Amino acid sequence: MPWKYASSGLILAAVLLAGCSSTSESSQPAEGPVASDSGYSRCDAAAAQFAVGKPASAALLEQARVKSGAQTARVLGPNDMVTLEYRSDRLNLNTDPAAMVNRVNCG
Repeated sequence: MPWKYASSGLILAAVLLAGCSSTSESSQPAEGPVASDSGYSRCDAAAAQFAVGKPASAALLEQARVKSGAQTARVLGPNDMVTLEYRSDRLNLNTDPAAMVNRVNCG
């Protein structure tokens, strides 16, 4: 009976260790052109400054996103909860309580 437990324990250990192995293909570093093919582009907030002083809308958001070259865009109200991660491909239109854009930034 102990032989049965020992052999099943060895098989389990071998299966677990096999899951941790890597292949030579995955250990190679990513090439530069592969990383640039992801489609992400940096945001240029200066190109979207025309939106300051205008009421926030979906059309204004899309127009500002296209002009800034950002991949994504969002409107942020004064009391909106936001995450703290920085994304160089995202445009933020910050608004006041009246939903007028008062600041444009990337992140």
